[in-house]
Amino acid sequence: MGDLVYIELPKIGHEFSRGDKISVIESVKSASDLVVPVSGEIVEVNSRLEDDPELVSDDLMDEGWFIKVKLSKPSELDELMDEKSYQTFIED
Repeated sequence: MGDLVYIELPKIGHEFSRGDKISVIESVKSASDLVVPVSGEIVEVNSRLEDDPELVSDDLMDEGWFIKVKLSKPSELDELMDEKSYQTFIED
């Protein structure tokens, strides 16, 4: 997406289903919806992203997280890719 300039975070307590759009991410080039891959409830948001959206690009695996979720259907995790599979997917 390029340099991120804005991230709209969902509200704590928001319940959602897999595939729902829960947030908007804007870069200097485009805007995209954040689509959740599992069903559940938002239990925590990374409010640091409101003031520093570049954390997502700079430190995705540590400080750049978006949300923490209480899963309502843990079996949906079985359908997700692991990091190695995802890297192979995006390289193809």
